[in-house]
Amino acid sequence: MRTTLRIRTAATALALTAAVSVPAFAGTAAASGTGAKAAPVTCTAANTKVTVKKVDRPVNHLLLRAKNTGTKTCYAYNAPYLRFGQSQAATAVLRESMPQAVVTLKPGKSAYAGIRTESPEGTDGFRTKKLGVLFSNRAMNGGAGSMTKPKLPAGGVYVDSSAFVTYWQTKASDALSW
Repeated sequence: MRTTLRIRTAATALALTAAVSVPAFAGTAAASGTGAKAAPVTCTAANTKVTVKKVDRPVNHLLLRAKNTGTKTCYAYNAPYLRFGQSQAATAVLRESMPQAVVTLKPGKSAYAGIRTESPEGTDGFRTKKLGVLFSNRAMNGGAGSMTKPKLPAGGVYVDSSAFVTYWQTKASDALSW
């Protein structure tokens, strides 16, 4: 019985030593950058490329694409803040387009937002060749990073008071369904 107790005690001590040593070793590997996953970051102009494309359907819409060009996964929170030309206010966000979860972009993957530029009900329209895009922070109470200025289609676009932008979506078709 004493021999069995000594074996169990030795086995427990050996298991405890191994359990303490493995995390210490894993921490060393993580610190050196081998085998460790980097924590996701917020998508910004620094780690994504933003482009704008005119689409045939629906009419008076543009497709905004944000491609993760960084080395870490990033979160495209909420909806992008848009500023057409010299407008004083950001473009309205279509709340009904909120997805079920935050759009997560692994390196090389893209998020999409649909932009309606005008409608028959709109007023105070103007033509512009400039667009500023700012990513949202998680709380949607401000921007993340600096503004990027993607090129608009040749000749610019006409924008009026009915313009809106959707939340970021994982598929272009979802972004344009509004």
